[in-house]
Amino acid sequence: MSTQRELQERRRTRLRFQLRRKAGGRPRLSVFRSGKNIYAQVIDDVAGRTVAAASTVEKALRESLKSGADRDAATAVGKLVAERAKAAGVTAVVFDRGSYLYHGRVKALAEAAREGGLSF
Repeated sequence: MSTQRELQERRRTRLRFQLRRKAGGRPRLSVFRSGKNIYAQVIDDVAGRTVAAASTVEKALRESLKSGADRDAATAVGKLVAERAKAAGVTAVVFDRGSYLYHGRVKALAEAAREGGLSF
């Protein structure tokens, strides 16, 4: 019987394999959510570096949000990461939801990133 962590790793690996085939050289918008915070980063896998990042751990966001683990926080992080990615010259990305369902906080972050100008 597989543990939950092993199942998450299998889902994450399966999704990243599919993304690599479809990416076409575009950077990847990766999402990680914990019980208290949400993190997003735009990663250029070809160069092996992070182009832009944002999270609810940052002081500016932490002070303006009620909680770091709700949809409002995810929306703020999505807008901020889109703004930073555009400043770095990235407009088209591939959305990497990791092992999470496209639902709730992950969906709110993705929609906010789209509104912020990223296309995926």
